[in-house]
Amino acid sequence: MSKSFFRTKNIDRILAEGADESHGSGLSRVLTVRDLTFFGIAAILGAGSFSSLGGAVFSGGPGVIILFIITGIACAFTAFCYSDFASRIPVAGSAYTYAYASFGELFAWIIGWALIMEYSIGNIYVAYSWSDYFTSFMDKMNCHIPAYLSTSYMEAKHGVTSGSTNIDILSAWNHAPIVAGIKVIFDLPAIIINLLITYLVYRGIKESRNFSNLMVILKLGVVLLIILVGGYLVLHNGLTLNWLPANEAGVKSFMPNGFSGVMAAVAGVFFAYIGFDAVSVLAEESQNPQRDLPRGMIYSLVICTIIYILLTLVLTGAVNYKNFEGVGDPLAFIFEKENLNVGWMQLLVSICAVVAMTSVLLVFQMGQPRIWMSMSRDGLLPPVFQKIHPKYKTPSFSTIITGLVVGLPIFFTDKTFVLDFTSIATLFAFVLVCGGVLLLPRKEKVKGGFHMPFISSRIIFPLLIAVAIVLLQSTTSTYFQSIFNLQVVGTELTYNISAIVFWTLCILLSIGAIIKNWSLIPLMGLVTCLYLLTGMTAINWAWFGSWLLIGLVVYLLYGYKKSKLNI
Repeated sequence: MSKSFFRTKNIDRILAEGADESHGSGLSRVLTVRDLTFFGIAAILGAGSFSSLGGAVFSGGPGVIILFIITGIACAFTAFCYSDFASRIPVAGSAYTYAYASFGELFAWIIGWALIMEYSIGNIYVAYSWSDYFTSFMDKMNCHIPAYLSTSYMEAKHGVTSGSTNIDILSAWNHAPIVAGIKVIFDLPAIIINLLITYLVYRGIKESRNFSNLMVILKLGVVLLIILVGGYLVLHNGLTLNWLPANEAGVKSFMPNGFSGVMAAVAGVFFAYIGFDAVSVLAEESQNPQRDLPRGMIYSLVICTIIYILLTLVLTGAVNYKNFEGVGDPLAFIFEKENLNVGWMQLLVSICAVVAMTSVLLVFQMGQPRIWMSMSRDGLLPPVFQKIHPKYKTPSFSTIITGLVVGLPIFFTDKTFVLDFTSIATLFAFVLVCGGVLLLPRKEKVKGGFHMPFISSRIIFPLLIAVAIVLLQSTTSTYFQSIFNLQVVGTELTYNISAIVFWTLCILLSIGAIIKNWSLIPLMGLVTCLYLLTGMTAINWAWFGSWLLIGLVVYLLYGYKKSKLNI
């Protein structure tokens, strides 16, 4: 029984079922490396930079730039692993398909289930953020949307019970109409944009591609303008002192809340990077997936990492990091009257944010149906999920279901819950992708295709871990003593347990590197993603565990019995 849970799918069989058009996938191969790069930028450069970046800066101060660099490195290693998989298995399905070929069916199901959280549930946060900027933009145009129609019910309820002073939240709760004893509060713009994006994705990949490319060009132009104008004013007005703000003890520091404050921002920072892996689900619509998918992922990741570093420098220079508390539109906030005082930039940023997050919604809404389509091909979901529209050549039923999965929770969730939920699921998927590459045999170089360079880890990796341990113990003499203190409570206890597990795995991986001589790049991707997971709270783990438990029940009741590998 246990072996059947971990039955793997042969790569040749995966290719036969999905990569070749003659096998009936029916999807249109129209995407070039430029299109894939633009799709990657469209997914990455959105809600993270325009919304969650403010909370990350408030938690970590200017030092949050270190977390952006760490996360960028982790994503770079992971991008190489995705690229290696994509060049071997150029079919739709992303990490789900890759896990099927390396870890087996149970892990493949877990990844597919987790990716619902990344693409579908993550899009809920983007829809909320889109609504915030759209409502702000409409206000500037003297078209006011009532607060109870532009705020989620849970956000209003939590705000009132916690004593929030936010005017919009209080207005939504106090002025909402009551029907059958229930206050009518929901985010109407978020609902509408979800419906429009679902319709666009349903219509076809060409329409989605052209729309996405146009939006990427527009938002890249405005983001570069923000960096140039904001950076100039920071230097011209002598605001660089904000990069070394005083902490509670009055000491000027790049990390005023310490490194723990930086790590507290991990969910917001990592969310800013979510999206580059979405390119891999477009394999069956790429003209040359073995060559173009890896390039599209890596190009988009490098471009966006540079942009994030520059944006963080501009934000933390323009305004003291403490002023970003509760700010949902940080890029517009720095140009307000009491800050840099550039009114026309405020308006421009609001417009750009609406464009940016529309493109993110588009890419994520395209990704989820194709994962469900792949799972259906394998028998883990009902056959209707792989249905291709005869005219539009898109996974029609899966697209509609994705729209419902994104749209319905908008009525009963809030941004904080969705942000944490999405980040932990994506990191978990990245860990399995990097680990999966370690289990695959080395492949021969193919001309014109992607080939991940092999760097022996036998000496380098154990040495890196040893150096890291020595440096931590020498610079923070109580580090290892403190993480073994399991009598603390709350967030600190969760971090200590996570840190103990992390360093234990590092030691075990070091032993494995010596014995197996694994490739260094996927091994570093695995370790860096595991490290980022140590920043997740107990609540994050509890919700994620509950979600995986539900998925396991669904798999046992349907997927395990209907799997094509049973035939």
